[in-house]
Amino acid sequence: MDFEAARQKMVDSQIRTTDVTSYSVLTAFLTVPREAFVPVNLKQLAYIDEDLQIAPASNGNPPRYLMEPSPLAKLLQLAEIGSQDVVLEIGCGGGYAAALLSLLAGSVVAVECDEQLAAKASATLSELGYDNVAVVTGDLEAGYPDEAPYDLIFVNGAVESVPESLLKQLREGGRLVAVVGYGNAARATVFQRSGGSTSQSAYFNAAVKPLPGFRQAAEFVF
Repeated sequence: MDFEAARQKMVDSQIRTTDVTSYSVLTAFLTVPREAFVPVNLKQLAYIDEDLQIAPASNGNPPRYLMEPSPLAKLLQLAEIGSQDVVLEIGCGGGYAAALLSLLAGSVVAVECDEQLAAKASATLSELGYDNVAVVTGDLEAGYPDEAPYDLIFVNGAVESVPESLLKQLREGGRLVAVVGYGNAARATVFQRSGGSTSQSAYFNAAVKPLPGFRQAAEFVF
């Protein structure tokens, strides 16, 4: 299979057609070999316009997926990543989004709760030369405060809510990009840190697969 041609077709037919115009984002998608970040049996399907399962459900957690190219590109464009930004990625999975972020930002810390996925992502990123990414294993909701504050926190999957513990890891003026909600009603949302508080704005619908955790606390009804 000609993966380079498939990569070009993905960008032209799946990404450009959904209002992604950022040169840096388009270049990153043309550069990173998506096929390197999926299981061997899915390599021939790496560039289809669908989410690809990279790990089965386990321990009560949902299956893990490589996000469909179009919403991933739209989210990265929405993030407005600067070349010197320090980025925290939540939900590294197989490492594909981390590789894209490495080309857009100055440095990336990628947190993954699944030890096998984290090890695979770290090995693949290292093998391909994405040396400004550090993959760490830990609770996704906890983020990685050791390297905070961050210019950008990128949540690589849908969540029901964004915990304050993550928002506190943003530097002044920093932003967190996440898909809040599940299914077709979920919205791509940007949280902005300013003056010690956080504002949020929703931009577009994005039906992407959920990350483990991030459930909103149940409220008591009297």
